[in-house]
Amino acid sequence: MTTAHVFIATSLDGFIARPDGDIGWLLQRDDPSEDHGYSSFIADKDAIVMGRGTYEKVLSFGAWPYELPVLVLSRQLAAAPVPEALQGKVQFSRLAPKDALEKLAGENARQIYVDGGQLVQSFLREGLITDMVITTVPVLIGSGRPLFGALAQDVDWKLVSSHSFPSGLVQTTYRLAA
Repeated sequence: MTTAHVFIATSLDGFIARPDGDIGWLLQRDDPSEDHGYSSFIADKDAIVMGRGTYEKVLSFGAWPYELPVLVLSRQLAAAPVPEALQGKVQFSRLAPKDALEKLAGENARQIYVDGGQLVQSFLREGLITDMVITTVPVLIGSGRPLFGALAQDVDWKLVSSHSFPSGLVQTTYRLAA
């Protein structure tokens, strides 16, 4: 069975980016001396699924940072050619979350990293997220792109762990309650 997992940062008031997509408030808090566990998290993942906004933000950083195959779910990009530098690394698709997981399962992917606010919300609405690692940055940005959105029903989670860092970041891991 293919499972979907989230590793994401949010402001104290629940935003993953400013309204224009800016994440400078997050990057300013990045302390290279602190291990926030991303390497451990990604080590057992087989692929990454991200939305268009996240894909475009990652492109703005320069060199492509991922070794794992990336599936970008986007109606806008689905018919576009993958840039030459990313061929063999990135695929564009208009698949729905459940169909994307089935596609990746057919490619022997078992654990998927889901990244991007709207995409995480879509996966949550379909009940496809197994666990979430949420790092809260102690800053209020007032408005922006929320991590969570409307749901048709409550979704219960079980606290697995919580850890604070000297920088003030707090990382909390939740698993979907059975």
